[in-house]
Amino acid sequence: MVGDPDETAAEIDDRTDEPASHDRPDVSFVIPTRNEADYLRAALASIAALDTSYAYDVLVVDGGSTDETRAIAREYDATVLEDADSSIAQARNLGAAAATGEWLAFVDADTELRANYLTELLGYLEANGLAAASSYCRISGPRRAMLMEAAINHVFPRLEYPILPGFNCVVHRQAFDELGGFPNIPNEDTAFSRRLARRYPTGYCPTVLVESSGRRIAEDGLTGTLWHYATLDVERIRRSRTGESAP
Repeated sequence: MVGDPDETAAEIDDRTDEPASHDRPDVSFVIPTRNEADYLRAALASIAALDTSYAYDVLVVDGGSTDETRAIAREYDATVLEDADSSIAQARNLGAAAATGEWLAFVDADTELRANYLTELLGYLEANGLAAASSYCRISGPRRAMLMEAAINHVFPRLEYPILPGFNCVVHRQAFDELGGFPNIPNEDTAFSRRLARRYPTGYCPTVLVESSGRRIAEDGLTGTLWHYATLDVERIRRSRTGESAP
């Protein structure tokens, strides 16, 4: 069924054919990984420490790690799915397909959540009738990471179609399914966000709810990082113009 562009998350949920279940979590976290042992424990510990009454579960989708990533995930009772050949978009979609939560929370292995993450962000989504949202963030690392942080917090939310970063995005699963998930292209979260915002209301919670690693900036510098994402976005636009995906 094609969704109404003005349809709210509550209206999406009202027309779902899935029966209510007391065992169904409110939220399923989906975390793509590949050799993330240095970061994953902190991410999972932050999820375990959430101060919330919402029920949630965690799915880690591993792309062929050769370190302790999968063992760490199991220490925290996460469901581990393995797909050695998956891209980050495919990994997120695989996790979403296996998830049972009403809401899908996409975070990365180097992202740590504040204790009020679910309570604050789901409250914001429900109060504003949104199908998806992100929140303000902190980017750790070198001082130049603050420029990336400022772009995410103060530029992305003001775009006509807000970009919801893949490391911090919560979306109603019915809306996610109707869009077909993340497209398997460069800058998949940008493409997904734009398609989603054309059909459903999305937004940004103006509270810092996550801290993510600035490791790419530390490794490649700010210029190198911007060039990396600019190159990906050029490829995303090229594919959209050739009909391979929606922009």
